[in-house]
Amino acid sequence: MNTSSPPDPAPADPPLLEYDGITVMVGSKKVLDSLSVTIREGEHIAILGPNGAGKSSFIRTITREYYPVLREGGVTFRIWGEDVWRVADLRSLLGIVSGDLQFRFALDITGREAVLSGFFASIGLFTYEVTPAMEEKADEILRFLEIEHLWDRPMTEMSTGEARRVLIGRALVHDPKALLLDEPTTSLDLHALHTFRATLRKIAAAGTGIIMVTHNLHDIIPEISRVILMKDGRFVADGPKEDVLTDERIGGVFEVPVHIRKEEGWYYATGY
Repeated sequence: MNTSSPPDPAPADPPLLEYDGITVMVGSKKVLDSLSVTIREGEHIAILGPNGAGKSSFIRTITREYYPVLREGGVTFRIWGEDVWRVADLRSLLGIVSGDLQFRFALDITGREAVLSGFFASIGLFTYEVTPAMEEKADEILRFLEIEHLWDRPMTEMSTGEARRVLIGRALVHDPKALLLDEPTTSLDLHALHTFRATLRKIAAAGTGIIMVTHNLHDIIPEISRVILMKDGRFVADGPKEDVLTDERIGGVFEVPVHIRKEEGWYYATGY
């Protein structure tokens, strides 16, 4: 009979994001108020709230532009189990796409050059040395996202939707564990919105986590299973989207009478 002790179980991977009691002040204004949240690797999650809810400030804590106010007993402010990160080192964990980034890429560089710049966290290639392996990875991503036709097109000649898909490609060059999207469908027309949604669904199906920060209910792709509602710098609801996306909760957050309708995995708001 084997009397030896069973091996200790392998330690679980730390959460991708772990916050507890995060309060952020900008000058004399409290922009985040006692936020607590845990996001696991592989989760598809949406953070939904009106303009001014604190969503952009929350993103700035992830990119380490904002830091929490210290409190008695300390705060939990970790990404992948670590309290301190250099932003450059976060690229292998989180690919970030925002409107601010897109504005900075209004340059006369090609789509392929924009994707390659993700290896250097730069806006363009300048004098960086691009290796054959980098070129192969960039071309693989362009094919995966079905944007080979943007390979040689200057960013200045792309539509908003085309440029956004290129920047998603830039964010994916390091195979991040999650893609963080800040108001991703702003300024997209119906055709661009349809194409963009299809792109996100393909990325989610391939195993990359989606963290969507938005004020648009229709941004929430069917693969997203968890929704956090945000208002006045606080998280006011967090759970399965079926429980969170209700008339009462959405109406309360946006302060408008609303009827939530579900259709083939998508959620829509009517009646306001």
